Amino acid sequence: MALSVVDLYVRILPQTNCKDCGFTTCIAFAGMVVSEKLPLQNCPHIDPGLLDKTQKELNEQYAQGKWLKKDMAAEALTLAKGKAGSMTLEQVAQRIGGSLQTGSTAGPFKGTPHMILPYFNQTVLISKDRVTDHSGFDLTRNEQTFIYIHMARGGTCSPTGNMKSFKEFPNTVSKIVSMRDQVETPLKKTFSSRGEALETACKNAGGINVKDRYESPDLAFQFRVFPKIFVTLLFWDENEGFEANAKLLFDETTLDHLDIEAIMFLSEHLCKLLTAT
Repeated sequence: MALSVVDLYVRILPQTNCKDCGFTTCIAFAGMVVSEKLPLQNCPHIDPGLLDKTQKELNEQYAQGKWLKKDMAAEALTLAKGKAGSMTLEQVAQRIGGSLQTGSTAGPFKGTPHMILPYFNQTVLISKDRVTDHSGFDLTRNEQTFIYIHMARGGTCSPTGNMKSFKEFPNTVSKIVSMRDQVETPLKKTFSSRGEALETACKNAGGINVKDRYESPDLAFQFRVFPKIFVTLLFWDENEGFEANAKLLFDETTLDHLDIEAIMFLSEHLCKLLTAT
């Protein structure tokens, strides 16, 4: 029978809230042991015999996945891989603008078919199981999920150059606040009265100056996220009592290639790329 948080607290722990484990209460410590595999030995007040026996019980239930806190990022990546895995890399490469490599004599995918895909100011290597940079380092799980979603989306449209704001896409009402708080506001705060710094950051992230296409903003840079996905950043610096403002525009075909959640990730990722410099 699996040990619950309450079981561990009542049957095993001293219930003294001594804080020697690093937590303010024994019940809080029990929760971390059961749900996140924190070592039980971090409590120094358990009899060694009981400690060994209980840790073995815990290891068995960990192996069965009982009571463990769900790793949502890992689950999302597994799901995205599964959807993308229903297509061959050759089919995907032709559709989204990547190039298929049947194998190589060196690198992270030595002898294994993989796809090379432009991604912002770099290229990434993609197999059925992982996405890496050219040095062989895995991209973050969220970035890998984002790329597999793009692969699985099934879009075929080429960009038209007709750019739309996020709120013009359907089903974005619940995400408007997130776009403001997680993307637009950080950009405004970081680059207010620092237009030259933003221009440098945009160029470093692979952005192309498209100010000639827009009259009102002080800066306008377009980013080629993937071969068929473009996003444009418009920025108005603070001026005569008006605070700075930032807005992202997306090619009207973007929903053919990404869902709304993936567009949000793209926006937040671009914001982090720019503000990190």
